[in-house]
Amino acid sequence: MELLWEIAGWGGAVAILSAYLTVSMGWLKAGKAFQTANLVGASAFIINGAFHGAWPSVATNVAWCLISAVALLRMRAAGGSAGSDAPAVQLPGVPDTTGQLAVIEPRVSGPHPIETRAVEAGAAGTYYAEPHTAEPYAACTAPAAAPVRQGAVAI
Repeated sequence: MELLWEIAGWGGAVAILSAYLTVSMGWLKAGKAFQTANLVGASAFIINGAFHGAWPSVATNVAWCLISAVALLRMRAAGGSAGSDAPAVQLPGVPDTTGQLAVIEPRVSGPHPIETRAVEAGAAGTYYAEPHTAEPYAACTAPAAAPVRQGAVAI
């Protein structure tokens, strides 16, 4: 019987991690299949945690299970088709999959980055920083009429 509780725990881990992986990689949208995998995985974790007396884990997974159950009930009440995994809301300018983040950093002009100059000065004595100016990337200074790719964030 103990083996059954261990299988439940590992099965729950596989269900939740698989759901998270597929949504994070963009292979699946956070819809009914995602919520169902979370519901099944959390239920299995509740069984395993109760067997081992891991009550903080049980409490967390009860909440996880309830969140998934409520999300599934709301999707059903919204009347979506059974096979649809489309998100309920798609905000303009926000990618429709997770795991995509635009990172924009300024470039520093001058012959050397200031960190390198400060290290070099440590061996040579006192260092006085010269003023440097940050240059914005071309994407940030593009004309307003420039077309924006789908999923790109305009700044």
